[in-house]
Amino acid sequence: MRRKLPNLKTALSILLCSASLLLEVNPVSAQPVMQAGKLTSFTRNADGVAIATEHAHVALTVFAPGVIRVRVDKKALGPDFSYAVTGKPGKTDFQLSEQEDKLVLKTAALQVQIQKRPFSVRFETPEGVLINQDEPGLSNAWIGDEVGSYKTLQEGERFIGLGEKTGNLDRRGSAYTNWNTDAFRYTGETDPLYASIPFYIGIHHGLSYGIFFDNSYQTDFNFGASNRRFSSFSAQGGELNYYFIFQPRVADIIRSYTDLTGRMPLPPLWSLGYQQNRWSYYPEAEVMRIANTLREKKIPADGITLDIHYMDGYRVFSWDKQAFPDPKAMTDKLAALGFKTTVIVDPGIKIDPGYGTYARGMQQDVFLRYADGAPYAGEVWPGWVYFPDFTRPAARAWWQAEIASYAKQGVAGIWNDMNEISTWGQKMPNNILFDYDGHPTTHKQGRNVYALEMARASHEGMKQATGERPFTLSRSGYAGLQRYAAIWTGDNTADEDHMLLGVRLLNSLGLSGMPFTGMDIGGFTGTPAPGLYARWMQIGAFTPYFRNHAASDSRSSEPWTYGEDVLNISRNYINLRYRLMPYLYSSFYQASNSGLPVMRSLAIDYTHDEQVYSRHYQNQYMFGDAFLVAPFASNKEFGRLYLPQGDWYDLYSDKLEAGKQARALELRLDRLPVYVKAGSIVPMQSLVQSTAQQPEDTLFIHVYHGTQGNTVSYYEDDGKSYAYQNGDYYKRQISFKPERKEIQFDAVEGKHGSKFRKLEILLHGFHGVNSVELNGKTLPVQARRVGFLGKGDKELNLSAVTTANSAEKFTLRY
Repeated sequence: MRRKLPNLKTALSILLCSASLLLEVNPVSAQPVMQAGKLTSFTRNADGVAIATEHAHVALTVFAPGVIRVRVDKKALGPDFSYAVTGKPGKTDFQLSEQEDKLVLKTAALQVQIQKRPFSVRFETPEGVLINQDEPGLSNAWIGDEVGSYKTLQEGERFIGLGEKTGNLDRRGSAYTNWNTDAFRYTGETDPLYASIPFYIGIHHGLSYGIFFDNSYQTDFNFGASNRRFSSFSAQGGELNYYFIFQPRVADIIRSYTDLTGRMPLPPLWSLGYQQNRWSYYPEAEVMRIANTLREKKIPADGITLDIHYMDGYRVFSWDKQAFPDPKAMTDKLAALGFKTTVIVDPGIKIDPGYGTYARGMQQDVFLRYADGAPYAGEVWPGWVYFPDFTRPAARAWWQAEIASYAKQGVAGIWNDMNEISTWGQKMPNNILFDYDGHPTTHKQGRNVYALEMARASHEGMKQATGERPFTLSRSGYAGLQRYAAIWTGDNTADEDHMLLGVRLLNSLGLSGMPFTGMDIGGFTGTPAPGLYARWMQIGAFTPYFRNHAASDSRSSEPWTYGEDVLNISRNYINLRYRLMPYLYSSFYQASNSGLPVMRSLAIDYTHDEQVYSRHYQNQYMFGDAFLVAPFASNKEFGRLYLPQGDWYDLYSDKLEAGKQARALELRLDRLPVYVKAGSIVPMQSLVQSTAQQPEDTLFIHVYHGTQGNTVSYYEDDGKSYAYQNGDYYKRQISFKPERKEIQFDAVEGKHGSKFRKLEILLHGFHGVNSVELNGKTLPVQARRVGFLGKGDKELNLSAVTTANSAEKFTLRY
């Protein structure tokens, strides 16, 4: 039966009526950008306030007086789950009051004004000074599934951090994406890179704040790029879930961030020594040749690292039996020489029914699958492989059991590579399913946390197998990676700009809660000129993880392969690092307790000094509390140096220079410019060839005179076990008190005995001191000649006092 069509006028009337009806039923469905809308109701709860708006559900949670969590979603807020956050809300007093146009939430540290029409948040100091606010016209909004928060761009506002990101220290005017990527041969403009840490720090008008956006989808950050109105952060899915942190200092913001995401456990002492690596050292005879040459040439080192060619056909957890017929015998020989062995592991498991790791993985159903249940196959070094779903507890348990085989073979370190996930083609399908610890999701949400959970499985597997502190290294990761692994900056290039870019990457990672960081010294791809190699080795001695690495198609890149001059420069700075091991280990102890990095951008301590953000000086950094390092390209004869507030000693000459000034600096290839902050206390030891070797029995305490007092924590333990967690450590506070002319050693804490029987206190800049009083007894000072770089180095004439290393408190008066 045919239906009669209405005439054109009638049809048009029906269409207009239908469109009007649709708009009335769902007025927001046609909006390309949807905002939260007006606040409709709120409920105070034990730790914050729950809010409903026209188009959103909101929760503000008080984690601490200076930490407020903000959650916003279009639907009712779901289960609270995070791979990054391990901290819980503390019991914090707060007040919530209602006014006609807003709610006001107050803690002792800040106040949050919650606007009603439309919903937006504004963070202020208790005195009402603006810290950060939603951009009034843009606020929080959705573009389809993408959710974003738009913040008013403050006058003169700077942005620092955001983890492993290229570009300048101050990120104002730039934009970045977090999507873990195998960025082979990346440049100074490449983004994204290997790791995603969605945490940054904003600075303006003498204030600083942090924002941690805990969302593992692809996230994007805009710090005023291509606009002058807002900074923003957004995610391609999930909810708006961020932590706002307000503290008086950047150092305190980093502490608060690591209160949330956890801190680096104290690493094994050997991992702080020099590590020699190559893609690849094989067969066993070549590994032993490298190890023996390091010892013959008196180049201190603690580690040999094996790349993918140690495996049988690139099968992880296997050994090439022709090249390495007896792995345990080899690692024992290396251990006898003072070397620990680290091996690379990739997540791809070769599809091979005769391969035990694969067979056990299939049996235990540990691999990533498509939506139809078929395992996802990608192609990497072994050929076609399956990938473990490290977001599944059973897969992590399977990996831990597999990794125990390395511990039995004497392996001490696990190097997690290719874990972005990297596959040939570099385009994993989004319809791959991840368990996400019982919160099933897709590749879109699971990718950025994959490496974090792989590092977790490797770390926990080695810890369980050995009972000792494992060393775990990862190329990729997410916020919280510091709990499980060190990170290095991937496949860099042997050129001057890349060396300095690496410095900025490590400084940015340090600003983002990662204290244990490194880069491939000398450059992974390409061949460095001898001068570049020498300069890079000098800088490497002042980085947390000190590893030399080169690709298979590069020339050999051991220190002796560039000639005698480069060998001597490299050895001098490796020697200095080993003499500084007590200082370095104490700095790592501090990092494990505070979250503060070992390698520190000057923006941490000199936040509001605009010179530290200058492109001339942004590469300078502190190494621990005492040393200021000024990296320069090796082919420059002159450089520009900036010394911030305070007084500074040239490390090599003890020349004292006033801070808050810039000057030209004549550069020498055999000297990396390093300065020591006045008031510093630097513990050192005699030279050893590895941390397995016992130093001589004197601990040298270098004290640099200044007008400002200082206190440091000197720390020792056995360097390998967890006994320190039960009090088996040696710690004492050492203080310099210039107003009282005192150097004070507090009583020892802990039950571990020191490896040093004597103390020698060396005085820098203490002019005219001929005697000292030690607990009421007058002692003469002895003359000491001290050089920091060995033969041919200018030696310093210092006054020194030697005493027994008593566990009791004592005071030296000068």
